Amino acid sequence: MILISWNIDSLNAALTSDSNRAQETRVVLKTIKENDPDVIAIQETKLRATGPTKKHQEKLAEFFPDYDYVWRSSEEPARKGYAGTMFLYKKEYDPKVTYPRIDAPDTMDDEGRIITMEFPEVFVTQVYTPNSGNELKRLADRQGWDRQYADYLAELDKEKPVIASGDYNVAHTEIDLKHPENNHHNAGFTDEERQDFEALLAKGFTDTFRKVHGNVEGVYSWWAQRVRTSKANNSGWRIDYYLVSNRIADAVKRSEMIDTGERKDHAPLLLEIDL
Repeated sequence: MILISWNIDSLNAALTSDSNRAQETRVVLKTIKENDPDVIAIQETKLRATGPTKKHQEKLAEFFPDYDYVWRSSEEPARKGYAGTMFLYKKEYDPKVTYPRIDAPDTMDDEGRIITMEFPEVFVTQVYTPNSGNELKRLADRQGWDRQYADYLAELDKEKPVIASGDYNVAHTEIDLKHPENNHHNAGFTDEERQDFEALLAKGFTDTFRKVHGNVEGVYSWWAQRVRTSKANNSGWRIDYYLVSNRIADAVKRSEMIDTGERKDHAPLLLEIDL
């Protein structure tokens, strides 16, 4: 089984805009399709609460004619056109889909951040973890989310193995970003966020990238758009993950980033697992 996960930073823009960035994004979508994944997880869709428009649906059918899809968007009282997630999966599958609410703080449960699909052998779930924000204004709520999400994954794991992917908005260790010395008090690398991620893994989950590649350095999944040289200098962060239940970790064959060329922001992740 091949799975790909990507924070696309606006599926809406990718499908409807003619900007240079949208064109770069569509090139990556084509690369994703060429990898022939069974499942594609997309975060930060930024679609309306009503989901894909007719134009979105037409474009999705062009890009991924062999796939069905399910989506979850931000809805009131949360911000409109914010966050959001989508799964595309090959039409030969018929997963049971749920849109869990985890009793998260503030409006986080209304921001379209989790979708879970149940297959005969495994749960496949994705998350777009809330960012702690400028000046860490949302850190306390983020920690509440982290605890609730970890408990949710652990409950799934009691039923059957779990494959979890997404933008977790945290660099776990110092080798997961280029400049750890400058970022200990910034969102995504606070002690609190890193400890929460460690606690999640301790509930029975494996970071598949580290499982496959060990402590390799200089491999990242995100580069700041606003920093002109971030990609050229590989000044990145690894904040996107494929996690699996410990008991299926040895079934992982590949866990890697997909090259996006000069396009900044997130890179897609690819997981190959023999279930």
